[in-house]
Amino acid sequence: MYRTGIVKLTSRARFSTICLHAGQEPDPSTGAIIVPIYQTSTYVQEALGKHKGYEYARTQNPTRMALERNIAAMENGREGFAFASGMAAIGAIATLLKSGDHVIVSDNTYGGTFRLFDKVLTRYQLTFTYLDTSDLDAVARAISPSTRMLFVETPTNPVMRITDLRAAADLAHEHDVRLVVDNTFASPFIQRPIELGADIVTHSTTKYLNGHSDSVGGIVVAQRDEDIEWLRFVQNAEGAILGPFDSFLVLRGTKTLPLRMQQHNRNGLALAEFLAAHPKVQKVFYPGLCTHPHHDLARRQMNGFGGMLAFDVGSIDAARRVLNSVRLHALAESLGGVETLISHPASMTHASVPADRRAALGITEGMIRISAGIEDVEDLKEDLAQALDRV
Repeated sequence: MYRTGIVKLTSRARFSTICLHAGQEPDPSTGAIIVPIYQTSTYVQEALGKHKGYEYARTQNPTRMALERNIAAMENGREGFAFASGMAAIGAIATLLKSGDHVIVSDNTYGGTFRLFDKVLTRYQLTFTYLDTSDLDAVARAISPSTRMLFVETPTNPVMRITDLRAAADLAHEHDVRLVVDNTFASPFIQRPIELGADIVTHSTTKYLNGHSDSVGGIVVAQRDEDIEWLRFVQNAEGAILGPFDSFLVLRGTKTLPLRMQQHNRNGLALAEFLAAHPKVQKVFYPGLCTHPHHDLARRQMNGFGGMLAFDVGSIDAARRVLNSVRLHALAESLGGVETLISHPASMTHASVPADRRAALGITEGMIRISAGIEDVEDLKEDLAQALDRV
């Protein structure tokens, strides 16, 4: 018999169960097991001042709220807030700062994050220090009385550095600094920063959470009362919300996240090992390789090593030959979809980062990044082999 109401999860519910059921409420009027797309701009009130908890769709939408609860539960956080893009989510986090505040940022951050911080937010008297956050001694030296936030990506994009999140959280909280973690590259399947002490986690839901390359969005999951209250206010005030159809698409994606991530993990490791053994590849960046400088930390902190990897073929000409010769790998920006994507960070994802900074980070003209999909890995290897033969 059909049971009404929200599925009741015990405190011991495992991750795959949470992905499927957290935040999901069968439709009370029909019993539909999938949360409907509430494609509405407003809600009729029963009488003046009397409504059913919904007044205007910018402020509340049942589909979006189901997604927010779902991802908050996956990250073991208290509240989630969905935005129109990953950058809109990071922009909302930045509103927690005030003029004169200082932020420490992973130097190998996503190019769009760097662009927002360096070209937009510095206009409002915010200051940013970019450094290798895997070096916590360097982070400690950079903390000043005006530091209010430590913004970390781990693994970083695309050189795959790993930051010790528990140690970073301890250091940040010792100085009354918020630890914010962009968990997009890993997904909650691989790591859950809040469980390691982070205050705020953000994702581009466009990537692994959606997983099908058909939606753009972002999410912020918060723990502190004051952050939750402010983010709820800002989400409504600025209005950069995730629409109901995109919320529906991401909810569809989170249901299969554990299955997809297992295959991303397998394919990512297999491709990294294949490339590491290839004579025309100079270097491979993947934390699952024993040669990676943070391999042991990644083993402790992550559940698998993910589907993201990069490799260097030595020159822009060699990179161009590979990128123009692949057949199965799709030459495109973005990541985290079921199909394998390949890209050139220096001219694509990190084009907004100045050339000298890219060089200092190790983002060379010969670097190629792969988001391993869930295809048969032997087909992916064969595709890379024939492309590398042209170098």
